[in-house]
Amino acid sequence: MDFTRDEGQDAVAEVVVSLLERETARDMELWPKLVDSGLLVVAVPERHGGDGMGLLEVAALLTELATDAVAVPALPTLGFGVLPLVASAPESVGARVLPDIAKGTVVTAALSEAAAPFTVEPKTIAVTSGNIVRISGRKVAVPYAEQASWLLVPTDSGIALVDTRAEGLTLTPTPVSGGIPEYTVQLDRVEIPAEQLWPNGLAELHRLALASIGSVADGLLRGAITLTAEHLRTRHQFGRPLAEFQAVAQQIADLYVVSRTLHVAAVSANWALAQDDTSQEHRERTDDDLAVLAYTVAEQLPAAMQKCHHLHGGLGVDVTHPMHRYYSQAKDIARWLGGASFRLDRLGAGCSST
Repeated sequence: MDFTRDEGQDAVAEVVVSLLERETARDMELWPKLVDSGLLVVAVPERHGGDGMGLLEVAALLTELATDAVAVPALPTLGFGVLPLVASAPESVGARVLPDIAKGTVVTAALSEAAAPFTVEPKTIAVTSGNIVRISGRKVAVPYAEQASWLLVPTDSGIALVDTRAEGLTLTPTPVSGGIPEYTVQLDRVEIPAEQLWPNGLAELHRLALASIGSVADGLLRGAITLTAEHLRTRHQFGRPLAEFQAVAQQIADLYVVSRTLHVAAVSANWALAQDDTSQEHRERTDDDLAVLAYTVAEQLPAAMQKCHHLHGGLGVDVTHPMHRYYSQAKDIARWLGGASFRLDRLGAGCSST
């Protein structure tokens, strides 16, 4: 297996880097520029006006954006929306959503319910009556729900594509650590056409979401360590750069090891998921890689960010300094995953023979 980026992935990464070098915004002000760059359609099929690329190109895009802790809806739109729609949704559903991605349409997914992160048995119900399906339930921790035009909503009967302007849908903002808006979504007999509900695809939605979150985590930690290393190189104490103190050097070395571990877990899981292999053995191996990735992100990423904060001293908690953006996003995505204990239980269940 070769995890080296190919020409397409390198090209996507280079466009992102070039964009971030030209633009100073790192929040929603950057979104129109990202739209104009054409990056959002890398995974949209050519028949819908896109480039017809896939997960690995999206991973390169998300990683580079996260290296600068950019707070835009690229992760939910591409990782939770476009990729799952291409992978499992009926063609009529894809045709309704995917052509508008080039215009900056935001898509997100309601992956979690109360006390059930990435729920595999949704309590949200879908009742079909003729050509209409009525959706009722409550979803939590939905990123960019208010900014999105469409929600992918897992139900007891499959995945539903729901218009965020639909009657009976209520959005309540919830507290977050950083600049990524998040909502609780209440659905009260929200009506959708029957063709916007498809029975299969929840497992693939979860796989693609986990892989995409891993790519973001990889970029966040890489960016935070680069920022921290530069601070330690240029900040002096007792007439010496902080980097020359042994205890400090040991801590940044530990962070580098964590970063490389997370990087390998992320690229390995994304590579495995991107392979055109439908065998049961490969699927199980890929699920194992994703479980390891999810646990690594939930357990290692917040702790590594805390150490970066510590090495910055008081400067790190100043909101005019960029370090807080990395830490905040890391805390939020670790929480989306359910936390380290939850992910360790999931990983252990996959290893158990009983």
